[in-house]
Amino acid sequence: MSDTELITGELKKFRDDRDWAQFHNPKDLALAINVEAGELLELFLWKDAKDVKMEKVQEELADVLAYAFLLADKYGLNIKDIMMEKIRVNGEKYPVDKSKGNARKYNEL
Repeated sequence: MSDTELITGELKKFRDDRDWAQFHNPKDLALAINVEAGELLELFLWKDAKDVKMEKVQEELADVLAYAFLLADKYGLNIKDIMMEKIRVNGEKYPVDKSKGNARKYNEL
């Protein structure tokens, strides 16, 4: 069993033990990702990155990832596969020789 399968299984058990699957439709999972990402962003608001408490970053990032894993599971998506494909696509959009050392968007390279 892969790490992502283990994590997804534990998340689903946690959810199912509480009868929360009824609330975990794709729309609400996507919205929850956004809400939790906002909470992660809020940790950095008006602060230097060094002043942010890592334990809070860990908590909020875990929330974002939990909902992302559950959304992927809802659609039958394999996290490893979709991440590897995204890295491949980004490699084509951002070739090293054109993108190294700059932050321009792919259509501005």
